[in-house]
Amino acid sequence: MKKEIFGKLPDGRIVEQFTLTNTHGVICKLLNYGVTIASLEVPDAKGNLTNVVLGFDNLEGYLQNTFFGSVCGRTANRIGGAKFSLDGKIYKLTANEGENQLHGGFRGFDKQLWHAEEKSGGVEFSYLSRNGEEGFPGNLEVKVFVTLTDTNELRLDYSATTDKPTPVNLTSHGYFNLAGSGDVLNHEVFIAGDFYTPTDSKLIPTGKIKSVKNSAFDFTTSKAIGEQIKKFPEVANGYDCNFVINGGEKNLALAARVRELKSGRVMEAWTTQPGVQFYTANHFNGIRGRNGARYEKFGAFCLETQHFPDSVNKPNFPPVILRPGEIYKQTCVYKFLAA
Repeated sequence: MKKEIFGKLPDGRIVEQFTLTNTHGVICKLLNYGVTIASLEVPDAKGNLTNVVLGFDNLEGYLQNTFFGSVCGRTANRIGGAKFSLDGKIYKLTANEGENQLHGGFRGFDKQLWHAEEKSGGVEFSYLSRNGEEGFPGNLEVKVFVTLTDTNELRLDYSATTDKPTPVNLTSHGYFNLAGSGDVLNHEVFIAGDFYTPTDSKLIPTGKIKSVKNSAFDFTTSKAIGEQIKKFPEVANGYDCNFVINGGEKNLALAARVRELKSGRVMEAWTTQPGVQFYTANHFNGIRGRNGARYEKFGAFCLETQHFPDSVNKPNFPPVILRPGEIYKQTCVYKFLAA
């Protein structure tokens, strides 16, 4: 493991970068700013390494652009109306996407400097989210232990405790491109979800859980992203949808598998959570990225393992409330193969 200075925040605090390497030469670089996966070099079918995570050359890029490779919280994804009721009290949150909250607010966990400690096999990041931060109740102590295994798995183990009841829903928001550049329309996607949670025009779930069968959201057999977008007008702008994982929320379960045919790279997402958000970088519009690259629409995909969006306002969704004395524990594994 190697540790170095990546940059300084406007207030002078130092952002550190940690480099993990496994026995196959896979290289992962992590920042303690937002627990950010800054880069991840994995082999293709011929053993050639390519970085498959979009990012920036310097800290300024991460300060100007949100959610690139970072951990999102206190609650990932959207909360409708930026409010919720808990134990008879209404909590009003910061609204950073119209009238709704997205990924924890203006200064969610992705915009925080975490304490980092090198441990055997990886780095443990910790952060204290204080009572009232972005409107959330309770002092929440959060830890994310990130490891890179010799089986080419990037593993994130989340844990948290609180002194007041509060919603918690953590995810990692990596933008992946298994070719390393270009668009991802030829990437073939399998999602282990027979159902999804439809949304309104603001991407807030309606509360229904609907079958994917014969719809634009049916990835129960592998399909190219671009073919689905061409076939179904309702996803012409791309995907930004939560899928209900078959067998999710019990043990570590396969959420999705993505294959890039030319390189032979395959990525699997495994999780203990009940859902996964499939997103196709619909908002990219020429963002200037690493090495001068321009990140355009459909230039990456995300597989954000999570509890469902707006679960705190949907009683029929799996609950996200953590109470004092309980321990929040979830795991996400991104596994890389080549064939």
